[in-house]
Amino acid sequence: MRTLILADFGFLLLAARWTIVLSAAAFFGGGVLGLLIALARVSQTRALRWLAIGYIRVFQGTPLLLQLFLVFFGGDMLGVPLGPWISAVLGLSLNAAAFLGEIWRGSIQSVTIGQIEAARALGLHYLPLMLRVVLPQALRVAIAPTVGFMVNLVKSTSLAAIIGFVELTRAGQLLNNATFRPFLIFGTVALIYFVLCWPLTVASRRMERRLATAYRR
Repeated sequence: MRTLILADFGFLLLAARWTIVLSAAAFFGGGVLGLLIALARVSQTRALRWLAIGYIRVFQGTPLLLQLFLVFFGGDMLGVPLGPWISAVLGLSLNAAAFLGEIWRGSIQSVTIGQIEAARALGLHYLPLMLRVVLPQALRVAIAPTVGFMVNLVKSTSLAAIIGFVELTRAGQLLNNATFRPFLIFGTVALIYFVLCWPLTVASRRMERRLATAYRR
């Protein structure tokens, strides 16, 4: 056991950098796949709708920690070791896609059917209909819940410590093993998470108020 020094807190701040990078990578990967899932959910093709529903139910109905384990150890079983970093990004992205897909599906379906029918009457096919009519309007509705989900995603990155990825929580564990100061160390970790998440929470609430005001007008 040793005393804490200033460099130890610097170690936690450096580890927070990897939490931010992991959150950004998972949000990007989950966003790309989530958009495809959302479009499949509102597709006129029944097979695509059921495939998207099945994906969402599986990933929303099982623990994220279990999904990370399956990705991490599944790669080894298939002879393709992924390592903690790729496993964490892939596992979080697959999980995020299920939630973002549902958020964006609801946003797409918030566009009134009258506008969609009018666009079809003008001869717009599926892709231009989505790009020019539906998605621009759905984006306004989706912004606030999407930012709110990002807060949960940042906190969920802490589970990557279980598979050996050294992000903020894992750095706190390593530092605690060396110093045995759990309250101070994990209190600092919690404070860093708060500093990371609080601006997103505030932004989400402001967006919700602005949207509510716009709708009332």
